[in-house]
Amino acid sequence: MHTRVFVLGLLLGLSLVGDTGSAAPDQTFAGKPMGQVKHLKDFQVVEFRRYTVKEGEREHFAQYFESYFPEAFEQLGSIAVGTFLERKDPSHFTWIRAFHNMDDRAKINAEFYYGPLWREHAATMNHLMTDSDNVLLLRSLKPERTVAVYPAVDPVTEPQGAQGVVVAVIFTIEANGVDAFVHEAEPVFASYREAGVQEAAVLVSYEGVNNFPQLPVRTDGPHVLWLGVLRNDEELEKRLRPLLEGSVKKLSATGLLRVAPEVVVLDPTHRSRLRWWPEEGK
Repeated sequence: MHTRVFVLGLLLGLSLVGDTGSAAPDQTFAGKPMGQVKHLKDFQVVEFRRYTVKEGEREHFAQYFESYFPEAFEQLGSIAVGTFLERKDPSHFTWIRAFHNMDDRAKINAEFYYGPLWREHAATMNHLMTDSDNVLLLRSLKPERTVAVYPAVDPVTEPQGAQGVVVAVIFTIEANGVDAFVHEAEPVFASYREAGVQEAAVLVSYEGVNNFPQLPVRTDGPHVLWLGVLRNDEELEKRLRPLLEGSVKKLSATGLLRVAPEVVVLDPTHRSRLRWWPEEGK
């Protein structure tokens, strides 16, 4: 592992994994309109960060993360979009961080990782990790399709914490094949939306230089990352899973992929912003 100088998180470490079933009857989003986060927009540079944590320590890691770091990033001008536990691999803690642009990424990372908060907690966080270099550095496909930023979890009106299921599909593309792949994939992504899946982002690899090399990123791209959110496991199995099976075969047949797509099912941690969210007007 290169640098273990990083890791981030949020305030108030309560219980961790949101129930992947339906939202509780008493859970309400009243008082949490999307308008209250209208200033948190235009985050065009995104990191999809997948950490490997020591056996049996993932929930502790997530609790530390959520207790200390997300508000710090928000104050500095970036955003912790979501924090998750991967279902397939019980050692993986995954989170998404976004910046307005690459200049902000370099500046904010320097302020954070050389600042007092990280200095206080770095030893604890690094001790729990065995790898932190599995990171995709991405940009939005189109400005309006960058990561969705939802209001912070309300500890009063959302006592059970973040709910829902988040799905990431990672496509590894042949060199110079991103535009052609996106053209082929757009009808597929549209079919997910038509099935009732909330599209949270469509992102592609950032092809420039990593301007904060203290935090390594993957260089095996290019990649396309699709993110979607569903209310619960029932919707995952009925709405999205059948479409994924067919579309993965269809997109693999284009010859534009170097490996089979990776489907990552993510359970939001207690305070994850990215979670199931009632669509406005419904």
